[in-house]
Amino acid sequence: HYCDFHFSTSLKNKDALLNAIKKEINFQNTFFSDIDDNDSLIQSIYFGGGTPSLALDKKELTEILQTIRDNFNVANDIEITLEANPDDLSTNYLTGIFEAGVNRLSVGIQSFDDKDLAFLNRSHTSNQALNCIKESSAIGFNDISVDLIYGIQTSNIDTWKNNLSILSDLYFNHLSCYSLTIEEKTVLHKWIKEGKVNDTNDEKILEQFNYLVDWANQNKYEHYEISNFCKEGAYSKHNTSYWKNNPYLGIGPSAHSYNLKDRYWNVKNNNVYIKQLAEGIIPSEKEILTDENKYNEYVMTGLRTKWGVSLKKLEKDYGSKITTHFLSSAEKLIQQGLIIDKDGIYTITPNGKLISDKIITSLFIA
Repeated sequence: HYCDFHFSTSLKNKDALLNAIKKEINFQNTFFSDIDDNDSLIQSIYFGGGTPSLALDKKELTEILQTIRDNFNVANDIEITLEANPDDLSTNYLTGIFEAGVNRLSVGIQSFDDKDLAFLNRSHTSNQALNCIKESSAIGFNDISVDLIYGIQTSNIDTWKNNLSILSDLYFNHLSCYSLTIEEKTVLHKWIKEGKVNDTNDEKILEQFNYLVDWANQNKYEHYEISNFCKEGAYSKHNTSYWKNNPYLGIGPSAHSYNLKDRYWNVKNNNVYIKQLAEGIIPSEKEILTDENKYNEYVMTGLRTKWGVSLKKLEKDYGSKITTHFLSSAEKLIQQGLIIDKDGIYTITPNGKLISDKIITSLFIA
């Protein structure tokens, strides 16, 4: 009801799509080595952008991972993450993907309250959510990330406290928590426009976010990015690489890539993707990024994290004019107590975290 990502529930052309994905991996084998001054060693592989657990079994994951290893230089301690829904994670499936080489799970639990799950039109139950985390840990997964949503219309502070209380008794080392966002062209957006349900409530969102931050601190989860928390050192390599402005290669329909100069995105349509790769064409569009685009991207990703925006990097990569713009705009935010400057590293204060989007866009170059 709330997600507007590209997805397909049809498995009709599954084999053809998997073959096309392997072809694209082969075609892109110089992507990282072509980038100047870039370490081409791959640190992270992420099966995501939806629910790959719905479609990929042990054999298929093994084939894709082998194709990557045949074409790229892969780190020995590589992080291999699979996004999954709790109802897909049976014991047999978990065992299979673990044997295939997946070593990290990102589980879309969203809530342990069945009313919330029904409202969001999730197909799993709270019991399935509990059991899949316990089972994943028992099978051998040491890196488990849990996704929760706060600010749901059916929730209140008590149900939110209960969500986090349940987590306290489970093994996981990473937590991603997002405020419910109403995207256009979703069922929730339509219902709100028609007056069938209320819009999200800012006071509820603030109350639940503040409780989350306090809970994470008490339970020794580091708040290292606006929406992400982890036990000591258990940062998501995949997301951290993106937030630190490193290049990334996306494979498959609707996947995005970034090579420090340009941004690419593949066609969304599965059939077009399959057909063009069969003809030896990578079906993507390209945006050449200006220095202003790159600066905006760096500010957007950097300020969301504990690593912040570096004055030295601004001066080195973007020049004096863009740096002067940043410093001038940042000074107003410092006076308002929304960001701080510590030895040339600018980060958002606790008071600024819930309005981070507003703070970040105020620093952009239009």
